[in-house]
Amino acid sequence: MFILDLTYTAPLARVDELLDAHVTWLNAQYEAGVFIASGRKEPREGGVILAVGDDRAAIEALTATDPFSVNGVCAYRITEFLATKVAPGLDAYRQELPTA
Repeated sequence: MFILDLTYTAPLARVDELLDAHVTWLNAQYEAGVFIASGRKEPREGGVILAVGDDRAAIEALTATDPFSVNGVCAYRITEFLATKVAPGLDAYRQELPTA
């Protein structure tokens, strides 16, 4: 599981010009089952995405295809974590700690 923390690196007017393309990209990731939650930060300085996956390199490659990244209006900070406890209804996303 990954937390994708976006920080805008360009003025909001430029971000807004790319918003429709970004939302189309988000929708494709939801349809592919990679994203399970997303939204903008308040104050509006970026956004957060919760992504499912086991391969950090694949997630990094995916974020590079975001129109925000392609056009240089945001920077991603990617945090990997193991979701060992989840709310009811999210059991499909629960992970086990690796055995040593």
